[in-house]
Amino acid sequence: MKKEDLRIVYMGTPDFAVESLRCLVEGGYNVVGVITMPDKPIGRHQDVLQPSAVKKYAVEHGLKVLQPERLKDEAFLEELRSLKADLQIVVAFRMLPEVVWNMPPMGTFNLHASLLPQYRGAAPINWAVINGDTETGITTFFLKHEIDTGEIIQQVRVPIADTDNVGIVHDKLMMLGGELVVDTVNRILDGSIKPIPQENLIGAETLLRPAPKIFKDTCRIDWFGKNVKQIYDFVRGLSPYPAAWTELCAPDGKVQVLKIYETKKVFCVHDYSVGTVVTDQKNELKVAVADGFICLEEIQLAGKKRMNVVDFLRGARLDAGYSVR
Repeated sequence: MKKEDLRIVYMGTPDFAVESLRCLVEGGYNVVGVITMPDKPIGRHQDVLQPSAVKKYAVEHGLKVLQPERLKDEAFLEELRSLKADLQIVVAFRMLPEVVWNMPPMGTFNLHASLLPQYRGAAPINWAVINGDTETGITTFFLKHEIDTGEIIQQVRVPIADTDNVGIVHDKLMMLGGELVVDTVNRILDGSIKPIPQENLIGAETLLRPAPKIFKDTCRIDWFGKNVKQIYDFVRGLSPYPAAWTELCAPDGKVQVLKIYETKKVFCVHDYSVGTVVTDQKNELKVAVADGFICLEEIQLAGKKRMNVVDFLRGARLDAGYSVR
């Protein structure tokens, strides 16, 4: 079968999924339908509907778009069947019921932003950086019942630099993901794939790391339970979004939420209590940790703009006695 004859249904929602769709469309593949999330209400009164990034791209390129509320809804399933897809591709979408992923004769494959079987779950890029990994990657695999457990088709390894935040790693994986999706389709077409069960990649000593969804409480910095390196990795693993945060406590008892986007690490011995804020009021703002200091580089107080620490200190007066918790 030629790529122009292969009928593809593509499923995805955020920016991460746009690149793979773009590569398919610009590569001349026959995308007969795009499935994405319903438009999201935004604004103070929730009266403005915002389409997903994937929908925006699909509409701009004249692709058929379906936005089911429920993936088991019979009307949606009938419309999906009418597309007569040979192959379905899923990138950053949602968990599919078997009636959906088992529909096309060539199956359904997913692009996942980790080296499976590691980091199964909703936030693999964040957790790889948070855990201080020096390598991550992308995986294409066929869907089966349990989430992120299907047979692996292909993988590409990607280094993580010590200065990379999750935004940088996200963009690296997004661009490589588009290439891998196209290559996977080509290999399915020419029959050269040899899927590998994930169980074959799990040794007796393997400790699988999960990648659960990240919530607000997940993003709170634990100054007392983590060391300098762990806090540094935690911050970059949540930057630029959703961002690590802490509470800045003034001597008079006033507490403000402080988001932290970028830091530097300093390892040293000191006499400060953990959580103590130390500053020269001009260029340096740092927090004492058990094995050194976390130097704050880019921050944002609640209700204020995100800014570098020099600009912050120019407009703020942090007297002795400030701390974080």
